[in-house]
Amino acid sequence: MKSWKKILLVVLAVIIAGAGIYTWQASSRASQKNESKKTLVIGLEGTYAPYSYRKDGKLTGFEVDLGKAVAKKMGLKAKFVPTKWDSLVAGLGTGKFDVIMNDMTPTPERAKHYNYSIPYIKSRSILIVPSDSKIKNIKEVKGKKIVAGIGTENAAIAKKYGATVVPNGDFATAVGMVKDHRVDGEVNSSGAWYTYRKKNNTKGLKAIDISSDVKPDDISALFNKKDNALRHSYDKAMKELLKDGTVAKLSKKYFGADITK
Repeated sequence: MKSWKKILLVVLAVIIAGAGIYTWQASSRASQKNESKKTLVIGLEGTYAPYSYRKDGKLTGFEVDLGKAVAKKMGLKAKFVPTKWDSLVAGLGTGKFDVIMNDMTPTPERAKHYNYSIPYIKSRSILIVPSDSKIKNIKEVKGKKIVAGIGTENAAIAKKYGATVVPNGDFATAVGMVKDHRVDGEVNSSGAWYTYRKKNNTKGLKAIDISSDVKPDDISALFNKKDNALRHSYDKAMKELLKDGTVAKLSKKYFGADITK
């Protein structure tokens, strides 16, 4: 009889211990979940001035400051994860970050799998060519080699006008390819070009305004479709920042003009 009592006591002890472990694990998971809710994890390149880049080793730029501002409005802290362009969208899909803020233009193809925030700025494109190039406008790139990042609106513009797209998502490298005549030109953001030429030698290059043929693009943040609540919270915060002039102020700081309209 005593042996049965001992067995019963052991079984009860195991059950209690197991319940304790389960409670601790559940508490730990809840704690991790609550901790993750305090942070908005933002994916960006970190090498694409003036949107996001490093200055004296510190990450800065228009979308860095804007990311901090929108996260604060949401009651969160911004955490940035610099990632190469080619891996940004894939990183969002695998949950590496909550949102992408990286001069993203809404496209029908991405809209099938992801959701976009409300637009926060307009991006104007330009065509960068060698200074001795005979190309005068975007319509003359047909049959030419134009460098642009894969999956970008820049690549879509080049393809639309009949160019052969040479893939490269790094702005400085692409400019070097144009300068060395390895390609016939580059389609990219006017803001990125204006920032680049402030600190780099652009001799041998010229930028062609293509705004008469290519309308400015809306720039939005990119979210997973399952994160509707997070996107709605982001949109609400962004609307407030657009209304109170914060986005326009940051635009003037990094682009030299208000490009919210």
